Amino acid sequence: MKTLNDFNFKDKKAIIRVDFNVPLNDKFEVTDATRIQAAKPTIIKILEDGGSCILMSHLGRPKGKQDEFSLGHIVDEVTEIIGCNVKFVDDCVGEKVEQAAANLESGEILLLENLRFYEEETKGDVTFAEQLSKLGDIYVNDAFGTAHRAHASTTIIAQFFEENKCFGSLLAREIESIDKVLNNSEKPVLAILGGAKVSSKITVIENILDKVDHLIIGGGMSFTFIKAQGGKIGNSICEDDKQELALEILKQAEAKGVQVHIPVDVIAADNFSNDANTQICDINAIPDGWEGVDAGPKSQEIFDGIVNQSKTILWNGPLGVFEMESFAGGTIALGHSIDKATKNGAFSLVGGGDSVAAVKQFGFADKVSYVSTGGGAMLEMLEGKSLPGIEAILK
Repeated sequence: MKTLNDFNFKDKKAIIRVDFNVPLNDKFEVTDATRIQAAKPTIIKILEDGGSCILMSHLGRPKGKQDEFSLGHIVDEVTEIIGCNVKFVDDCVGEKVEQAAANLESGEILLLENLRFYEEETKGDVTFAEQLSKLGDIYVNDAFGTAHRAHASTTIIAQFFEENKCFGSLLAREIESIDKVLNNSEKPVLAILGGAKVSSKITVIENILDKVDHLIIGGGMSFTFIKAQGGKIGNSICEDDKQELALEILKQAEAKGVQVHIPVDVIAADNFSNDANTQICDINAIPDGWEGVDAGPKSQEIFDGIVNQSKTILWNGPLGVFEMESFAGGTIALGHSIDKATKNGAFSLVGGGDSVAAVKQFGFADKVSYVSTGGGAMLEMLEGKSLPGIEAILK
């Protein structure tokens, strides 16, 4: 696996695929700069070697050239985070861009305009990829969030660099962290899967059953398992057409010696709102008109015990409707448990949009071993799929 450390970038132009697809408010200010901060180590290493950086990214899903999706809006933020001036060119291919790249001196950074202003980017167009490739001497992919897409800048471009291509430090860490959970884990291994739907996690569950010792199934998806086993779930969310599948998963887990843990009690609400009436009830006996919205106190205690006997922990999906303060207790308790286990030497990987949002919101981002930056890409790796953006560098 070629990484930044395999190259000296002195007097070289690195063309880097970063993931600067960051949220902006109505004044076009960046509201969460995590992805920009995540790219900083790669950029700094190249600059310190005496090289220059040409940064390319997408932002949103524009239809043609739309100013609201211009990467020009984030230049000041990137400048502030990286700590040196960032030049900007309002296109990503063509003579103007080639001139700006040619004039770039060692220690300088050039940010290109939104790649998705061209439909050739998402179509994986070879000619477009070749135009991008002419801008740099070494191709660096540091965009894990788009590594599962065979786009021009994430995959196709790599073929024009033969030996001169590598993973940036962020993408290398993502690969290593997921590999550590799936293939090089210290036992016992625990996977915690939450969120609303079993259907979105089926292939993940099937792929990790051979690799884990314990599986906690929480959040909305737990009710499909409970109903399938004959429990009464009231008005709780449930995928009725996935009940057979839920039973099949439990059967497979038993055959492989994996212990499956589902909440034993829940916080139930009579309405899906933060100020609803609530009660704690057995997960098998939720009254009609009530729905489970969070893991209950007994479940939190049981899960704490399982987490703290584990040496490798994967967390993907919350245990309740954490966006509402009244129903965030289970997810927060789980965060505290994982924090404690990590302090005691466990390796903990958190990934998936909602889990990442939760660990940031409740202050656990610095208390786990690694927080993945790519929801869809991480899920596909956990499903056992090879990602085109990663394969293109390994070729």
